[in-house]
Amino acid sequence: MHSTLLRRSLSNLKGPEKNYNILVVGGGIAGHALAFFLHRYGMKPVVVERAPELRLSGHWVDLQDEGKEVAWRMGIESKVREKITGDLGIHIVDSTGRLQASLDVDNFGEKGSVEEIEIRRAELAKILYEYIRNDVEYVFGDSPQAIDDRGDKVQVKFASGNLREFDLVVGADGIHSKTRRLVFGDESPISYANFYTAYFSIPRSDSDGNCVRFCSAPGGRSVALRPDNQDQTQAYLCFRSKERGYEKLDVDMQKRLIQKLFADAGFEAPRILRELPNADDFYFNTVGQVKMDRWSKGRVALVGDAGYSPSPLTGMGANVALVGAYILAGELSRHLNHNEAFKQYEAWMRPYVTKTQKIIPGILRVGLPNTRTAIALRNGVLRFVFRPAITRFVTKLFTPKAGQKNVLPNYEVVSTP
Repeated sequence: MHSTLLRRSLSNLKGPEKNYNILVVGGGIAGHALAFFLHRYGMKPVVVERAPELRLSGHWVDLQDEGKEVAWRMGIESKVREKITGDLGIHIVDSTGRLQASLDVDNFGEKGSVEEIEIRRAELAKILYEYIRNDVEYVFGDSPQAIDDRGDKVQVKFASGNLREFDLVVGADGIHSKTRRLVFGDESPISYANFYTAYFSIPRSDSDGNCVRFCSAPGGRSVALRPDNQDQTQAYLCFRSKERGYEKLDVDMQKRLIQKLFADAGFEAPRILRELPNADDFYFNTVGQVKMDRWSKGRVALVGDAGYSPSPLTGMGANVALVGAYILAGELSRHLNHNEAFKQYEAWMRPYVTKTQKIIPGILRVGLPNTRTAIALRNGVLRFVFRPAITRFVTKLFTPKAGQKNVLPNYEVVSTP
């Protein structure tokens, strides 16, 4: 009922008097969501994605609080709930697969940890794309090569050779955003965590069950398996390293690197590595946060990971993407002057981003210990923390109270100054 009423009210929005023609660079969660709200508010988005087709790879994402509310305001609640995870908890195991500690979802109480919605990134992206694809122009297999802000328009030259003009350009092209590099310069705003991650799908096995299985290996490595709601299991391989540039290697070299690093990791690593050469949804990247003093310059702005990636360590990436898209589109619908819209967008988002970028101190040392002794000690601590009473106490301690949550602006009634 809630979603239906919101869809009806949103469909009757008064759009901005200036009918912005906006290029959205990036066909991920932020790009799809931004295109959705720009179209809803009467603007004309064009989404360009350098991949030849919709990307269907990626890890699981959590929708919490404001992010979940934005998704529901889009009217996709029923579609999302059809795809949410069915796992029952997490098992910490040793290199032989023996159980060391176990956390069941029931330990959190009736409402779960923080009433999160967990869904595969690929599923969420597909839902968003299918919801908007018939209303928005999508260009796959292309990307900007030059962005020329001419004051009254932005001229964009694409890799295909096409030359087009737009009123505004928004970079939604991830942590290594080319839009950011072309417009804001070569200086990297990425704060690296000295941590890499790879994930891909492998055929499901009877041993996978319904729980996540997680194993740490010496040298700051981890192997995890998570059954999804299809006939596959997601494999996650993570490792700590101060080396830079692995994310720039081609896919074959990245796979060879993974094969070398995890050859002696134990647990299910041999099974995972056997499937690695044939994985067509392989994803590999460095982990870090994007921190910038401003998210706009002239007629170009950034949204999601391109401007303020919180990193997978926070579990908030999908949330800031959805909320950022909603706020940016909403402020553009309220203001005839894009500079004022960008200013208000940043004013609302800055405190929210600061909050979501907070990382629990020592999380890498706990998640990826370097020695066997540290791994054994960590597992012992988790056996204690994972007790139902302790888990509920910790959850209550860290769950934000209602007054601490951000109240999203209501853009249903748009007034232009």
